[in-house]
Amino acid sequence: MPTAPILTITGSDSTGGAGIQADIRTITSLGAEAMSVVTSITLQNSLGIQEFYDIPAPVIERQIDAVCDDAHPQVVKIGMVRNAASLFAIVQCLRRHQPHWILFSPVVFSTHEEQLMDDNLIRLLQTELLPLCSLLVVRKRDAQHFKAERVIEADGTHGRCNELCSSIAVFLNQGDTLDDAVRKAALHVPPQPISDQLQGRTVSLYRDFLDMQERLCSHSHDVNFYAAQLGVSPRYLSQVTRRIADQTPKTIIESTLLSRIKQQLDLTPPLPLQTIAEQLDFSSQAHLSNLFKRLTGTTLTQYRKQNN
Repeated sequence: MPTAPILTITGSDSTGGAGIQADIRTITSLGAEAMSVVTSITLQNSLGIQEFYDIPAPVIERQIDAVCDDAHPQVVKIGMVRNAASLFAIVQCLRRHQPHWILFSPVVFSTHEEQLMDDNLIRLLQTELLPLCSLLVVRKRDAQHFKAERVIEADGTHGRCNELCSSIAVFLNQGDTLDDAVRKAALHVPPQPISDQLQGRTVSLYRDFLDMQERLCSHSHDVNFYAAQLGVSPRYLSQVTRRIADQTPKTIIESTLLSRIKQQLDLTPPLPLQTIAEQLDFSSQAHLSNLFKRLTGTTLTQYRKQNN
């Protein structure tokens, strides 16, 4: 069944490094459909932002209503909001249309240190928008200005933070839980930009490995299996994942596997542990228990008691 498009509400970045342009690029590259509402037009280049033209609040509201009335997006990502009038227009629309997921990726200072929002707007964002948000994705240097129930602090420039938030939006739109969406996005958006030397086949191989182990980790936990399926040696696959994500293939597989185990443990009525072990291709219940204890520091039974 086709999913609704993802709505991004943010500014236009004429360099393409962030904003509407980057959101659409990230969302479509992961196979989803993007719709957009522009809050502000920037005049900028590699030297920084020269000028803003803020879209009038009534026009922002009409853009959102036009999209939501027709397409009913269930995942909304919000970026640049530059004034109180725009903020209130967005909040009114969100309350009216009630999307299932609302993600916010604010930026207080641009890459070139231009301050993009004043203290009064920050206070209004905290009281009016953040209570509606499922997740706040923010650079570490800007995180001090906001408090939210669920926060991810990202390293690097705002463009990287923006890409992470857009990727999370895609996985939520595909039906993943918030924890799974965050985990997948973190793998698809490594902490640092991928160097030019790693473009092409290397990046493609990395993406193919991520997709394959997400699909097949319940049937195989073996790095050799995935390397063979991808037509490379296990050593080469390990070099690729270490260079791009600073993780081994085994670590990535176990992270996915842990997520699947927790999903099974959270089912109601509860499944027997032996059944979970069999469904996830563990050789025994003890094997399942040992891996879970190693990765979480708690037992399967303790986890169930804590979450029930």
